[in-house]
Amino acid sequence: MNSSANTDLQSRCEQLRSLHTPGDPLLLPNVWDVATARAVVAAGFPVVATTSAGVANALGYDDHEGAPAGEMFATAWRMARAVEVPVTVDSEAGYGLSPTDLVAALHDAEAAGCNLEESDHETGALRDPAERASWLREVRDAAAAIDYPLVINARVDVFLGGFVGGAEPNTQIDLVPEALERANAYLAAGADCVYPIALWEPSALTVFMAGVDGPVNVTRVPQTTSLDDLAAAGVARVSWALFLFRQTMGFFDELLASLRG
Repeated sequence: MNSSANTDLQSRCEQLRSLHTPGDPLLLPNVWDVATARAVVAAGFPVVATTSAGVANALGYDDHEGAPAGEMFATAWRMARAVEVPVTVDSEAGYGLSPTDLVAALHDAEAAGCNLEESDHETGALRDPAERASWLREVRDAAAAIDYPLVINARVDVFLGGFVGGAEPNTQIDLVPEALERANAYLAAGADCVYPIALWEPSALTVFMAGVDGPVNVTRVPQTTSLDDLAAAGVARVSWALFLFRQTMGFFDELLASLRG
């Protein structure tokens, strides 16, 4: 990457970071290819965010690091080269790459930001929060070493409950203390934002927001309260994860069925 391109990438990183405003959340309809990335920009959204599930499925693989890292980053690069806004990349759990190699791959893909989740897809368990925080610190340090102000969104997975949509409302409040421990450790390690994916129950979200030490991303799952309520709660970022991809494919299925007459 030449110096001009690197300066442009740095500018996109800082632009993305500046849009994380508690109470005025950045809206991120997640995309899976260049066509959907361009559609998001044409609709007036200031940032493109990828969905690992959508990208992997479009490439013919399963989610949860079923796709080769190189193919995922190549798709992200094509999006970044096709739009004039920052692109933040769902990098799953890091694909087993070292922090230095992960940062290099994101930099080569011209990613302004990334999601990094704490699920271990080989074991099906969550990683130890202290170990994950240490790893995130290494990612931050690797980015700083090449003067790359990468925006890190650290995903907190305790609310997933084994499926997207999350734990039931009567259990979400019980999971908040563990989620806060993890979230605050990741923020202290250098994450710019934390992402308690599938946290949607209003009282649990209120308690989480009161105890977190930095910007928060929530998923616009079907159960989630209104965008106005999320803004009032102090949320800084709202994403749609894989839901737009699912809805789009569902609509496509309906169109195909209609062709039969």
